[in-house]
Amino acid sequence: MNDDGPIIRVEHLTAGYDSTVILDDLSFEVGHGEVFVILGGSGCGKSTLLKHMIGLYRPASGRILIDGDDIVTAEGETRQRILRKIGVTFQTGALFGSMTLSENVQLALEEFTGLSRQAAELIAKMKLDLVGLREFADHLPAEISGGMQKRAAIARAMALDPRILFMDEPSAGLDPVTGAGLDQLILELARTLGVTFVIVTHELPSVFAIADRVIMLEKEVKKIVAVGSPAELKERTDNPWVRRFFNREPEERTRKRDQRV
Repeated sequence: MNDDGPIIRVEHLTAGYDSTVILDDLSFEVGHGEVFVILGGSGCGKSTLLKHMIGLYRPASGRILIDGDDIVTAEGETRQRILRKIGVTFQTGALFGSMTLSENVQLALEEFTGLSRQAAELIAKMKLDLVGLREFADHLPAEISGGMQKRAAIARAMALDPRILFMDEPSAGLDPVTGAGLDQLILELARTLGVTFVIVTHELPSVFAIADRVIMLEKEVKKIVAVGSPAELKERTDNPWVRRFFNREPEERTRKRDQRV
């Protein structure tokens, strides 16, 4: 563990499917305890980048260092050590429907630790308490709301005390009030536990509420076209696409304005 340098370093990452390049020569860093957001339009490669960062896919070239170890080339015990440092939540929550919330969280503890069932159950309830769901520990996912399912998925992702939590569209499908509550939970976990968050989203209210720093991907160039805080990218960017995205302007309006300048 090295708290002096970045906890994640992506170096010259090129990725795609078959002969189609989706991401071309991406390099960036994520700091310890940072809430780091990956933004961009539909089809720009946000989820593709996330899947490569958690080791689901192997890039065409480049390195992805998690706390100094390259997840691309790691094998055996080294790879398992890297994976123990990360947790993942998916857009749908992806809870096991036949298991209670507590059982969903316990699953990782029983699979990857030597804890007794009683100890795993206690820790699961503690994790659910962190996300405000302890009293729902014995409920099935179908018996709770979509927002509560997202919170339960966070509890499960945190079962093994990861240093990094990757989230794919956490606010998708939630009403504004529920989404704001989830944003607040993310901030609380980042600030109180020091967890680093890497979040893929296109929800601008969430971005402004939680992001320390943002990278923006652009489909046409397949690269990062902007890096900075949400306020910086909204107020001081010279890139027409970034300006259009942050100000929610249709392309035709922006083109006419740029022609007048």
